Amino acid sequence: MNARRWARSVRWYLRELTGEAEYDRHCERHRVHHPQAAVPTRREYEVLRTLHREAHPQSRCC
Repeated sequence: MNARRWARSVRWYLRELTGEAEYDRHCERHRVHHPQAAVPTRREYEVLRTLHREAHPQSRCC
């Protein structure tokens, strides 16, 4: 595996791990489904995500 491919793989993994990629996917969906509305900031997104998780709890094994 060359250095560029390795670096891309590490970058992808870190973005998935930190949730940055999830925010980017949310922004893309938001632009498609709500083109006239402003895209929420990262902080606004995190607040909405937290509220959604509290309103829709899932059972977890741990």
